Amino acid sequence: MADIIQLLPDAIANQIAAGEVIQRPASVVKELLENAVDAGSTKIQLIIKDAGKGLIQVIDNGCGMSETDARMSFERHATSKIRSATDLFAIRTMGFRGEALASIAAVAQVEMKTRQQSKEMGVRLQIEGSKVLKQYPCQASPGTSFSVKNLFYNIPARRNFLKSNPVELKHILDEFQRVALSNPDIHFTVHRDKEELYHLIPANLRQRIVGLFGTSSNKKLIPVEEETDIVRIRGYVGKPEFAKKSRGSQFFFVNDRFIKNGYLHHAVMSAYEELISKEQYPLYIIFIDIDPSKIDINVHPTKQEINFDDQRLVYNYLKVAVRHALGQHNAMPSLDFEQESTFNLPVIKQQETPTYRPSAASGTNTGSGKSGSANFPSLNQREKSNLQNWEKLYENLRSPEEEQGVSKNEPSALTLESSWSNESGDPQEGQTTQKTQKEPYQIHRTYIINQIKSGFILIDQQAAHERILYEQYLEILQEQSGTTQQQLFTKTIELDGPDTEVLLGILEEVNLLGFDIQHFGQQTFVINGVPAELAGKKDELQVVLQLIEQYKFGLDLNLNFRENIARSMARSAAIKRGQSLDKEEMKTLIDKLFACAIPYKSPTGRNCFHTFELEELAQLFEG
Repeated sequence: MADIIQLLPDAIANQIAAGEVIQRPASVVKELLENAVDAGSTKIQLIIKDAGKGLIQVIDNGCGMSETDARMSFERHATSKIRSATDLFAIRTMGFRGEALASIAAVAQVEMKTRQQSKEMGVRLQIEGSKVLKQYPCQASPGTSFSVKNLFYNIPARRNFLKSNPVELKHILDEFQRVALSNPDIHFTVHRDKEELYHLIPANLRQRIVGLFGTSSNKKLIPVEEETDIVRIRGYVGKPEFAKKSRGSQFFFVNDRFIKNGYLHHAVMSAYEELISKEQYPLYIIFIDIDPSKIDINVHPTKQEINFDDQRLVYNYLKVAVRHALGQHNAMPSLDFEQESTFNLPVIKQQETPTYRPSAASGTNTGSGKSGSANFPSLNQREKSNLQNWEKLYENLRSPEEEQGVSKNEPSALTLESSWSNESGDPQEGQTTQKTQKEPYQIHRTYIINQIKSGFILIDQQAAHERILYEQYLEILQEQSGTTQQQLFTKTIELDGPDTEVLLGILEEVNLLGFDIQHFGQQTFVINGVPAELAGKKDELQVVLQLIEQYKFGLDLNLNFRENIARSMARSAAIKRGQSLDKEEMKTLIDKLFACAIPYKSPTGRNCFHTFELEELAQLFEG
């Protein structure tokens, strides 16, 4: 049998290796920025076109390279950072593996111009698919300029897997933030399609944080500073009241290198125990300085995972340091579920309220209210049809009286005994005492209980409202029929770079929902109006912030664009657990839920309700 094992050509081997290091445009930005930092730069420019798919350019004023070094830098495993295996345990530079430039050159068209500070002439290289096309002397400023064009031009499948421009740009800005945070003494600028996104002058860490996340972040910060013989912990954590429902503002740096570590994240979350809910995530930017010999950073090609000699010890130091910082600044729990914060759902008039009755009775509901009024407008024809289908589902459920021989021809309340027309609870003409009004009631300001013929139904008020709003917003996006309530006084909101790009990418659809938000330049937006159903009931700024957070979370779920918008808006605008509802609000919520096309589940997959049968209840009390 002939020999079948052979060495891969360099071009193919480089493309395979590039798959580990260069996953998207943000990976290129990370590697080039870290190289610029390692070069001793004091000023670094990042230029992006077409979200990095067209051009990524990084210009620095660092040490530059000689002609020989410039050529060698694109060879695999060529590095100036280490000379022997022992050097791996004394690394303080960002790069050391010698794979980044070779990987980038394998999947893009690269041009590099570099000049050493002591030289009068520089060198220019053009590389495409790992092949050097040109190399010649040139005039250049001291330092190095990398231009990466047409990323993945020779791997169409990888290019097709890239996300939309707003998503890719968000990842780029995430990587930029990490490098900028760990190097506050370096002057950074970022340009996107000729627009300047960041201009960060050398500053201290707090000033750098404010420059990246906006002036509003200054009031959120609590300094952390602890030093022991083994480790030094410094940085900032966020006040508990500013914790968010999604991740994105959590940063760990070990010896100024950004890392991801779930174990250390747990230490911070443990320090916040009883200060925030389990569903919230605090802001933290924490630097851990430790002897390089006590860690191993050669774990993954991205160098964002490391191993500690004694991870448990670091965990304990970190938890104590954060808890101490929170205690020193009197950070107190901000959750108070006893406060009266009603949602003020609009009251549906008697003739507008759907009566949950079978067949002919359900056909008499005209739903005469005007559509589009407040949060819960009267039922439209589609909702009436949904309601009738829901009623049919319960037609065969029989009460104990029916089991004992009560005539089926007698008009009976459907499973949901929610005919709100008899507020007094007294029988009226044509009714039996069996149809007496059954009022819903709320428990723990979280769940709604309502009697049904076969037992009772338990409704999660937040999940139910999210389902209602989700279907409402999907319909608005489809019909482009959102109603706006203009604000008497406009409000401004300042976001960080990634969130700015997210909002710009979805701004048109957000405004279709009834918002009137305009981009005011840089990272500032002006809110001129809000959806009519939210006017006076919600903090507009918080709704927008929560909308952005929920949308970013949905990006990881690969949802349809409009579904993600509707889902995110429903999550941010829905009533929350802990909010008190009055009787009419609960009745309206129930009516609207069972008029939904899919009332069973919230957009995030939570059950909206559970039913409990009388037989199940009886069994609980049997000896």
